[in-house]
Amino acid sequence: SRERCILQTYLSILLYVERVDPSWAPLYVMYICPFSGVLRGTLTITDYKLLFKSLTRDPPFVLDVNLGAISRLESIAVQSHGDNTQGLEIVCKDLRNPRFAYKKEGQSNLEVFETLSKYAFPLSHNLPLFAFKYRETFPEDGWKIYDPVAEYKRQGLPNESWIISKVNSSYELCETYPALLILPSNVTEDELKRVAAFRAKRRFPVLSWIHPESQAAIVRCGQPQVGPSDRRCREDERYLQTILDANAQSHKLCIFDARQSTVADTNKAKDGGYENESFYINVELNFLEIPNIHVMRESLRKLKEVVYPAIDQQRWFSSVDSTHWLEYIRLLLAGAVRIADRIESGKTSVVVHCSDGWDRTAQLTSLAMLMLDAHYRSLRGFQVLLEKEWLSFGHRFASRVGHGDGNHANSERSPLFVQFIDCVWQMARCFSSRCLITCTAACLGRFFTTASKNGSRRQEQMHTTEVYSKTISLWSYVNSQLEEFTNPLYVNYEHHVLYPVASLRHLELWVSYYVRWNPRMRPQVPVHQSLKELLVLKSELQKRVDELKRDAASSHSLSSSSEHEGMPMQTTV
Repeated sequence: SRERCILQTYLSILLYVERVDPSWAPLYVMYICPFSGVLRGTLTITDYKLLFKSLTRDPPFVLDVNLGAISRLESIAVQSHGDNTQGLEIVCKDLRNPRFAYKKEGQSNLEVFETLSKYAFPLSHNLPLFAFKYRETFPEDGWKIYDPVAEYKRQGLPNESWIISKVNSSYELCETYPALLILPSNVTEDELKRVAAFRAKRRFPVLSWIHPESQAAIVRCGQPQVGPSDRRCREDERYLQTILDANAQSHKLCIFDARQSTVADTNKAKDGGYENESFYINVELNFLEIPNIHVMRESLRKLKEVVYPAIDQQRWFSSVDSTHWLEYIRLLLAGAVRIADRIESGKTSVVVHCSDGWDRTAQLTSLAMLMLDAHYRSLRGFQVLLEKEWLSFGHRFASRVGHGDGNHANSERSPLFVQFIDCVWQMARCFSSRCLITCTAACLGRFFTTASKNGSRRQEQMHTTEVYSKTISLWSYVNSQLEEFTNPLYVNYEHHVLYPVASLRHLELWVSYYVRWNPRMRPQVPVHQSLKELLVLKSELQKRVDELKRDAASSHSLSSSSEHEGMPMQTTV
């Protein structure tokens, strides 16, 4: 039948592990394209994506949506597209909202919603994430990219002031921290337990990075639980003094609290708070005034309204400005620059925290480390940075993105990782846009499990068993085709500190990501293709340089030999 032919056509472009629901028949729909008008075609839903293929174009127009990127499903009015017609809007996390209209006969609106909902929100239907079905093989195992002992050894650790500790090997001290931690060498386990009890989510201060020369360190943690009465913890005060003493280059310790000072004050009523400089000797407290996750979520929602589907050319700059998205990017970059500068120029150790120490803290520590350490600006080094500062230290990817969960109104959702990647793009341009977009797509979708779980004891246990054995790492995909993601313009300045200009005058909207669905804004020739061509040209030129060097060396050798042969023999009288 015609339906079977259409289905066979779809199956030819599906992943070999994708499955079409047995009860699903191709649905004849109208795709209400915001750029090309109405397109008639068929809609198929697999356990991985929604796939639309037009019937009236040659070559056909194809639209596919990773079901993991779907935030919610909405029924919409479509009377203008004919009687007995119902509409569906698919609200996506990747800044697009495709709309479809279809006749009520055949599959009902309820059936369409139920099928889409089942595969878009599998955890709400007691189904596994698609990543546990995806079994493509790659020549490199991305799960092995991050070895904490090797990474700390690269940093020159352990040393006389810092040790690699297994005190959290059973995750009892802090269930959202990794098993291996870098701690001051002269702190006892009992003291650690008291410090952990005083810090939010038991996230006590631990080292993330150390300067190879000055020994100034970046330390991360959760907020102190001082409460409305300004409680003290002598062990916590001594612990921070120990961190200060580990750096002989400075007589001060800088604490960078990512929060707005008014919010930090409010948190005291909830048993949180911040360090009192009267109790912590030689400590300087700085608030970075970065708004919370709810403000960031609302800002991205406003930005989505600006960039999709229609763009107001007359008010483009004012519309983008009204979202405050770039202002929040500026605040993050400015905070990270202050941290990096205290480390590099001030030779001063810093402690970074927000409320719980897994959101803005991860953004700031990883951005500062990118600025300070050129290794993290390489492709593999960047992977280590993400695995270390985001995954192993407990960023709540599943909660912030809403993996497989149909509760789109959950207030825990927030685009913090996308915001971080935007900062990386603004700051470095060391990585190709394709590399960064792939990272965000992997985070929003469910193709890989690299960023699909909350960092916790449960995540670590799964990583050692089910996840490692049954899923594919994003880095397996990336590192098996490095030429697709390498920036040909990248230069490895080994000891160069990168200080971006954190000013709105120097920031711009990342159009290649936020407006990539608008064909009128995309470049005619894909940028990644141009980059690939540059890589090939660079490789050819390097080969030619090597050949010329060999020829020059050979000519020099022959010339020296000829001169030696033409010289008169010297005799001894």
